[in-house]
Amino acid sequence: PAPSLAHPYNQSHFFPASVSAANMTTQEGDDSLYPIAVLIDELRNEDVQLRLNSIKKLSTIALALGAERTRDELIPFLTETVDDEDEVLWALAEQLNAKFLPLVGGKDYTHVLLPALESLANVEETVVRDKAVESLRSLAAEYTNASIESHFVPLLKRLATGDWFTSRTSACGLFSVSYPHVSAQMKTDLLQLFKALCNDDTPMVRRAAAGKLGEFAKAVEVEHVKTNMLELYTQLAYDEQDSVRLLAVEASVAIASLLSREDIETLIMPTLRHAIQDKSWRVRYMIADKFTQLQAAVGPDMTKIDLVPAYRDLLKDPEAEVKTAAALKLKGDSKSDNGTNSTRRSIVDFCEDLS
Repeated sequence: PAPSLAHPYNQSHFFPASVSAANMTTQEGDDSLYPIAVLIDELRNEDVQLRLNSIKKLSTIALALGAERTRDELIPFLTETVDDEDEVLWALAEQLNAKFLPLVGGKDYTHVLLPALESLANVEETVVRDKAVESLRSLAAEYTNASIESHFVPLLKRLATGDWFTSRTSACGLFSVSYPHVSAQMKTDLLQLFKALCNDDTPMVRRAAAGKLGEFAKAVEVEHVKTNMLELYTQLAYDEQDSVRLLAVEASVAIASLLSREDIETLIMPTLRHAIQDKSWRVRYMIADKFTQLQAAVGPDMTKIDLVPAYRDLLKDPEAEVKTAAALKLKGDSKSDNGTNSTRRSIVDFCEDLS
């Protein structure tokens, strides 16, 4: 079963089941309670569409309640009691992003939204987790450096070390937005944490880490690119799972763009040459699909020496999907500023031979 949305931050239910729109204003004599009562009623309704509609009205309801009551009542209620269909959870994750901050009192209360999103980042459905991570990333941009360390990084660490692989996959998307804003010691901790995710026993976690490796590499210092990031890149490029290896190809584009030509030749090209000959057609497909980006990243000399011969092989690949992806890059290659006349002529001559 998927993990529960309940979270240890909140220990009491603010709205018991007996509370309803029909009796709340009568009991309290306060019409301002009615919007939240309607939300509670609709969240409990058996009709998924009604529950979904209520989630989509969160901004309106929060505005009616005011920032304090939204912080103290609405958000804890949602964090504790929402355990719903995936489409409802996705809508909730979409609502609780940086645009919602004015409704809880502004940037000083960003942390109020974290428990609900942390819970959503743990659920089984991938699209819900991805939307929760997207919202968390938007909130990270609103934090000061001190707040990132006191609120956001602890959340990241919990996700990265969670028992469920779902939380660990979600964590991979939060390193690049956290790392630039923390202390030197915490940067070291984050690098070690990311390394652990790249070595995770679960292929889905390694895949998520590989997918974010290039992005994270752009956030770290150059000395860490040449050591930590390249070590992880090589490791993931030789992973036993082709779904991980193909994402390492994508990361090679980002990492190569951060290195000198000499470093690319010695640190990137050996691994890339191996990927070009990978036994999995899916990895070769990724090489074909990213060919123009790889060409721009490695420069004209290495394009001529390594990529053009590889491109010829891709055009003759036994898998139709690989050949098609390579052929679709012909136009891009012919217009590339990194393609020399001799490189273009070599490719054109080869294509004429094929015809």
